[in-house]
Amino acid sequence: MTDNRERAMDRPRSPDLQVYRPTLTMTMSIAHRTTGAALYLGMVLFVWWLVAAAAGPAAYAVEQRFMRSLPGLIILFGFTWAALHHTLGGVRHLIWDTGLAHDYPWREYLARATLFGSLSLTGILWIIGYLT
Repeated sequence: MTDNRERAMDRPRSPDLQVYRPTLTMTMSIAHRTTGAALYLGMVLFVWWLVAAAAGPAAYAVEQRFMRSLPGLIILFGFTWAALHHTLGGVRHLIWDTGLAHDYPWREYLARATLFGSLSLTGILWIIGYLT
């Protein structure tokens, strides 16, 4: 009985965050999954907008009043960033699926491009939205 326990204790364990130090690509992978979940939950806002538009002017006014408030704008800004970040992360994974950019400098370049691209595009989109 103890022989089995000793063998089980000697087996190698699966590496985790205590073994690996966090890298940019690891962080971006976690962010990709997080933004996917945020987009899933954020679809509630889209459905609310559609239902309010179909329900009539009074329901639509309530929805618009919330979306134009500070909490609503913060949520919409985060949803915009999540959509763009998740999209660019998907493009990054698509590039990896072709067998490209797996080596050290290129995977870091793609991770940085995903982060800075999503932040830049979100800012540009919101600036254009407010100017028009």
